[in-house]
Amino acid sequence: MTFDQIQAARARLQGQAHVTPVMTSRLLDARCGAPVFLKCENFQRIGAVKFRGAFNALSQLSEEQKRRGVVAFSSGNHAQAVARVGQLLGVKTTVVMPHTAPVTKRQAAEGYGATVVGCEARDREAVAARLQQEQGSVFVPPFDHPDIIAGQGTTTVEFLEQAGPFDALLAPVGGGGLISGTALAAKHLCPSCRVIGVEPALGDDATRSFRTRTLQTVENCLSIADGTRTRSLGKLTFPIILQHVDDFCTVSEEAIMAAVRFLFYHLKLVVEPSAALGVAALLSGAGRGGGRTGVILSGGNVDGPTMIRILSAS
Repeated sequence: MTFDQIQAARARLQGQAHVTPVMTSRLLDARCGAPVFLKCENFQRIGAVKFRGAFNALSQLSEEQKRRGVVAFSSGNHAQAVARVGQLLGVKTTVVMPHTAPVTKRQAAEGYGATVVGCEARDREAVAARLQQEQGSVFVPPFDHPDIIAGQGTTTVEFLEQAGPFDALLAPVGGGGLISGTALAAKHLCPSCRVIGVEPALGDDATRSFRTRTLQTVENCLSIADGTRTRSLGKLTFPIILQHVDDFCTVSEEAIMAAVRFLFYHLKLVVEPSAALGVAALLSGAGRGGGRTGVILSGGNVDGPTMIRILSAS
């Protein structure tokens, strides 16, 4: 993949994706000992960065492919993004979601017109493959696709234009689509910037893969950061990460919840647990960027019971 693909994605997203705000906090700077800038993709359409990749992918389908419809699998945000983009472009969508996905994410996908098929988390890829074959539809993967990665990479291009160069840039990691796009964009525009991926300790397959340079897996991740509950990095994202990402770190469930609370109480931001991973790393000391530090808050789609659980734990 090249930076040109990210630039092309940005042109397609012009007027479609929101230019999301960058926020700062003197308290956060003091806690981290460095100026920190937060890219608020929780204010993106459908409430998550996933809109960028989904629109970039679906907008390039041929008319014949659009008539066939698309199928996707996701724990939530990709499902919502595919559903909403399908609604915008007049494309029939089917999304496979695990039964453990947040209710709000399932309801949102249905609200955007998608047919939602529930399954066990371990079966979602197989169910999606079966539906694709039965329906003759186009499969739109959640992270392991050039158009998805390029779309997510537009976040960092926008971020750097808004906030200037960074010494470090932190992003959450599930299947690796966002961190891959982040790293590709950052290394092109700001080569000295250290790109750091952050995972829950309960789902540390990408960290182990990065350290060993051998693809690792995790089964039935139960982290509260539901957006990171992927089995492994992808065939495309893994080599991009090895080439362009500088470091990885993991954070505890307690640190994730503390970060969500910090953002809620001190910045008045509603951020889902997966999106708070970068802030969790900074506040807990698990990952220190040093110097000007950017953090991508990837989404804000958290349901009521989860937020109550997090806030009640303080």
